[in-house]
Amino acid sequence: MKKLPLHVKIMIGLLAGVIWAFISSALGWNEFTTNWIDPFGQIFIRMLKYIAVPLVLFSIIGGISGLKDMSKLGRMGGKTLSFYLVTTVFAVGIGLVLVNVIRPGDFIDEEQRIKNRLQYEEWVSATDGVEILDGKHFLEDPKYNGLDFRKEMTEAEKKLVEEKRATAEEKKDEGPLSFLVDMVPENIISSLSNDKLMLQVIFFAIFFGVCLALVPDEKSEGLKSFVDATNEVFLKMVDMIMKSAPFFVFALLAGVISKMADTPGEVLEIFKGLASYSVTLVAGLLFLIFIFYPLIVKSFVKSLTYKKFFQKISPAQFLAFSTSSSAATLPVTMECVEDNLGVSKNVSSFVLPIGATVNMDGTSLYQAVAVVFMAQMHMVDLSITQQLTIVLTATLASIGSAAVPSAGIVMMVVVLQSVGLNPAWIAIIFPVDRPLDMLRTVVNVTGDATVATLVAKSENELKED
Repeated sequence: MKKLPLHVKIMIGLLAGVIWAFISSALGWNEFTTNWIDPFGQIFIRMLKYIAVPLVLFSIIGGISGLKDMSKLGRMGGKTLSFYLVTTVFAVGIGLVLVNVIRPGDFIDEEQRIKNRLQYEEWVSATDGVEILDGKHFLEDPKYNGLDFRKEMTEAEKKLVEEKRATAEEKKDEGPLSFLVDMVPENIISSLSNDKLMLQVIFFAIFFGVCLALVPDEKSEGLKSFVDATNEVFLKMVDMIMKSAPFFVFALLAGVISKMADTPGEVLEIFKGLASYSVTLVAGLLFLIFIFYPLIVKSFVKSLTYKKFFQKISPAQFLAFSTSSSAATLPVTMECVEDNLGVSKNVSSFVLPIGATVNMDGTSLYQAVAVVFMAQMHMVDLSITQQLTIVLTATLASIGSAAVPSAGIVMMVVVLQSVGLNPAWIAIIFPVDRPLDMLRTVVNVTGDATVATLVAKSENELKED
């Protein structure tokens, strides 16, 4: 067992967690799993998170302060943001193609779709400033008069929807340059203690690193040595935590599944109800992971074969799947990219922290698929213009969305509102959001590693095998 590679051990931990969760739910041990096994998974995420922010801070400062040519920083920044923007737009495009070709919403029972449509029209009539998007009026058709289509949400669903809607309203009311204001911290200590403010930490670290590089060496040498040594300590902490990752991953996955349902049948039922949507989304995410990213890397880095690419980044991918958090996975992603892919620390310490916040390819694809799916299941035909609005909104909404589990749900409300659809529809996909969020995070992390490799190659900072 000791000779097995880390990614194989983590995979064994993942499978063991799934098997245990099914055994636990079958034998009625879910309470035991939640109380005595799941806490170790939560400890694992907390340990990774408390390392992530200081690692970002010191690695960016160390990387930038070591640059002799400041023009290189601007060049790297332009390339990084351009690559991330292109991959995000492509991801949304793939999502829209799949959801329009497969049409998962049409797999829902016809009578149920008609009831959904009537609910949608009733919502439109009760909501100011919203119009029926496709010009059809089912409520005025006499043949639907006898249908009982009104359905109340549970109190828990109402509360959750209202919370997400309130958060989305705050975002909606912000000005066009508010994202620039949000990047600048008022208090760096507060920013360091809040993982939703990673962009502020990155801004401070870049500014601090640039200023440190401009200070003469005789005055800054001590501080630079301190930054480098501190960064090494945090990397060593990551290394030690990862030795226990297989057990922690087992505990984390067992806890997640045991909280979802009380019996194996309930777990399967959750996926069955939204099977067509889940299959469409998973197809898009797997396309990005196994075809799109490897093809891009292979096109620019000839020595990096398909098999090598996945061998080198698989520990970060498996960890992303189990934690559902780009931020929590960041320390391991940095280690994989530097030690395995051969990207220099200068590039990885700059590109990856930005990617963990800005690059949300998986989330963008998910928003495109989910919004069109929900429109389809309510018999609402979205035009090309409306779907292009989704592309634009999903791309912009993904930038700066918190790199924590299920942040995409909040962004989903923004996207739904942008095309005039009911934000309460997010309750429909709640049941399968967490397991699909795990795969979305794998996409995000793989995209980060891909862009870091491309930037390093373009800057001659890639050590090839």
